[in-house]
Amino acid sequence: MIENIKKRALHRTSILEGQLRGLSKMIENEDYCMDIIAQSRAIEKALESLNRLLLENHLRTHVTDMFESGGEERDQAVAELLKAFDFDRR
Repeated sequence: MIENIKKRALHRTSILEGQLRGLSKMIENEDYCMDIIAQSRAIEKALESLNRLLLENHLRTHVTDMFESGGEERDQAVAELLKAFDFDRR
């Protein structure tokens, strides 16, 4: 994994852990539903941000190598990307 992406991804997972703990407390405390939903949506956005980082790493490392190899490896890279974006559904 590219070092700066790894560092940023680990930082985001720490943030996510805190957000999830906060969400659990909100549910336990029976906070206002719309506040809980807002926290849940913030977690979704944080996960999307983490996924973008992981995808960037994958594209810069594995996919680049797979495309350079060509043939079946290139086809596998394309299939993985389609699956990652749910475009592989028929």
